[in-house]
Amino acid sequence: MSGEFNWWLLILGGVAGVALTWVVLADSRRREAELDEEELTAEAGWIARTLPGGFDRDAVADVLRAHRRYLGFTPPDTFVDPAELTALERDHAATGEPGPTA
Repeated sequence: MSGEFNWWLLILGGVAGVALTWVVLADSRRREAELDEEELTAEAGWIARTLPGGFDRDAVADVLRAHRRYLGFTPPDTFVDPAELTALERDHAATGEPGPTA
């Protein structure tokens, strides 16, 4: 009888240990996809109040929406400096060749 009880305690202890490990290691951070439009507006207001420089809440909300769109894109193959991209577009316009986006 005692042997069966010891097995039961071993199984129960293993399950409790796995559950406790999962709770401790679980990633409970919020994701961008979880935020709705109302919360995005509240976040933009908080950012506008806390950053120095007197940012407009609507401008911050636009930046947050643009950031969400950016996160939805596929990862880029290479990173290009915006100044270099503008120079490339200007060179292609001058030569009449199709640009990198065509």
